[in-house]
Amino acid sequence: MAQTGVTGSAALPAAGWQGIVADWSSDQRAFKNVPWGKAMMWIFLLSDTFIFSCFLISYMTVRMSTTVPWPDSSQIFALNIGGTDIPLILIAIMTFILISSSGTMAMAVNFGYRRDRFKTATLLLVTAAFGATFVGMQAFEWSKLIFEEGVRPWGNPFGAAQFGSTFFMITGFHGTHVTIGVIFLIAIARKVLRGDFDRQRRGFFTSRKGHYEIVEILGLYWHFVDLVWVFIFALFYLW
Repeated sequence: MAQTGVTGSAALPAAGWQGIVADWSSDQRAFKNVPWGKAMMWIFLLSDTFIFSCFLISYMTVRMSTTVPWPDSSQIFALNIGGTDIPLILIAIMTFILISSSGTMAMAVNFGYRRDRFKTATLLLVTAAFGATFVGMQAFEWSKLIFEEGVRPWGNPFGAAQFGSTFFMITGFHGTHVTIGVIFLIAIARKVLRGDFDRQRRGFFTSRKGHYEIVEILGLYWHFVDLVWVFIFALFYLW
């Protein structure tokens, strides 16, 4: 009886954080079925989160510490339509387009797991079109600020000189992510449309056979890019 009591008490899990770490490190079921590509994408997105967080925290630190008045976003990013300056209208449209692209991307993932080639490829191309439209509008915004408003990375006529450097750094880095996403959306849509994943045809970059899971992995990247823009929109444009 004593031996039984000792054995039973020894089998009890550890308490607190040590118990949590022991459970996760010993239970293979937590990680065994996670696909390699999806795990690598999550790791990449985690590292990218740190980079964007550093950018945004640096921006907030600079803005709160500068003694020169910060430029008024409503004035700088206003668009003249019919002789009336409408504040942030272009940014609002860009935000709506990017959020809409998340919806089409989610539907593409859904139809991808149903192996509906035509609908998956179509929705991927629609998402790419939304992304390309966003980048085009951002290029228009940049050209307007540079050539009409005189904003530069080292100064601007509206106030604090740090405004230009933080704006071009943050929006440029995000726009690069969107551009890369558009390129891959088009590439994956082409592979889906010609049936590479149905025939298990070997793909580019590696010699591994492709499958529809790449659509979901690409969707993770695209949703991350959209989520980051929400934070940029809230902190840079609305604040």
